[in-house]
Amino acid sequence: MKIAKIVGSNSHIAYYARVLDGGDTEAVPGPDDYGFGKFVSITFDNETIVGVICDSRLVNPEYSNAAPRMSGTPALGELKRDLVDEQKALVGILLLGSVKDNVPMQDIPRRVVPAGQFVFTMETDAITGFHRSPDGSVQIHYFSNLIAQSGSLAIPLAKTIIEQLSPHCSEFDRQRLTVMANALTWKHTFGDLRI
Repeated sequence: MKIAKIVGSNSHIAYYARVLDGGDTEAVPGPDDYGFGKFVSITFDNETIVGVICDSRLVNPEYSNAAPRMSGTPALGELKRDLVDEQKALVGILLLGSVKDNVPMQDIPRRVVPAGQFVFTMETDAITGFHRSPDGSVQIHYFSNLIAQSGSLAIPLAKTIIEQLSPHCSEFDRQRLTVMANALTWKHTFGDLRI
């Protein structure tokens, strides 16, 4: 499902996108479509960039604007929508890798994602394929990058990803992911504790 459009970046792997609304598409995405930890893809040319939603922001210019709004001016037509409906939702997207010629690469994508590219949600098969190594086991090579780039949301994001991957892997991989999740829970609970 098409959910957003890239509008800027904070770094080579940290982008933000504006969630589409009724003025952009008939199939407006719901809150679950662009929730925290949702895997997304951005496709251009012959490459698909894979990312995960790692943050969100609400833009509401009305909150800080005490001036009267221009909603009662019918002569403005479509311009009125831009002046009045300025509330937007932005999502932060952390790039995890890419898929080219059906080969997943969990590494920093070399290409810059241009502004205006559409962001799509990923289906379960595409998510598990991106996380599958050639021998069939689960791979999360982007893990250290995710922890380094996601700030205070890194551990909850990593746990959300593990929860999504666990039902679609072997018992051995599920046990490995459980150990990772438990270690993250421990770090999240006691990591900053000073005695």
